[in-house]
Amino acid sequence: MTYCIGLRLNHGLVFMSDTRTSAGVDNFATSKKMFTWSVPGERMITLMTAGNLATTQAVISLLEERSKTLEERDPSILREGTMFQVARLVGATLREVIDETTNEGQLKQDQFSASIIVGGQIKGGKPTVFLVYPQGNFIEITQDTPFFQIGETKYGKPILVRAYDPDMSFADAIKLLLVSFDSTVKSNLSVGLPFDFQVYEADSFAMGTTRRIDENDKIYQAISEGWGDALKDAFQHLPSYKL
Repeated sequence: MTYCIGLRLNHGLVFMSDTRTSAGVDNFATSKKMFTWSVPGERMITLMTAGNLATTQAVISLLEERSKTLEERDPSILREGTMFQVARLVGATLREVIDETTNEGQLKQDQFSASIIVGGQIKGGKPTVFLVYPQGNFIEITQDTPFFQIGETKYGKPILVRAYDPDMSFADAIKLLLVSFDSTVKSNLSVGLPFDFQVYEADSFAMGTTRRIDENDKIYQAISEGWGDALKDAFQHLPSYKL
């Protein structure tokens, strides 16, 4: 399993993903799940994956390979005119990989399932984020749904719903996502450090701050410990139910 979040603010986008791909008592593996394509001054596109690793790696390899072709008629993430068309291309590529890998019924297809978050901005359009389903269809982020999650989503969602503010700074958004990730890590072994994050400032058409956070990151440690202490303190201040 995995955990990824794509979040839209009024002044840009924030992406974060974990890197764990398998987990057991004595077997932990990690793999990068965040990928970026950019043309300075023209487009910046970030993609995050969850699901079967063979499927997601094949999708990324195809998108990367096709982005380097010189044939203008060929589909390319670097030549699509809008983010909607990028999402459609990513969805078609995901469906192509699953269909080529599986032809033995729905149960077999489920074993090779994957989902994708793709976001960014192309000149002439606004920053946006899409959630792409295994079937190849997708939905776009809205004012009512300002973030998308894929992977192990349930443990980290409550803090996002309660604390998200579209006007918050990038720094506060990263803090919010780290609390969401920390809650997930403490609840599920299949999500783990290190985390990758990236911010994108609207209309910059360039990659913003990109960083990997590991278990030795002092800010993450302070957020993790401080959040736990704050929850305990808040609990003690709540009224007790009278029996």
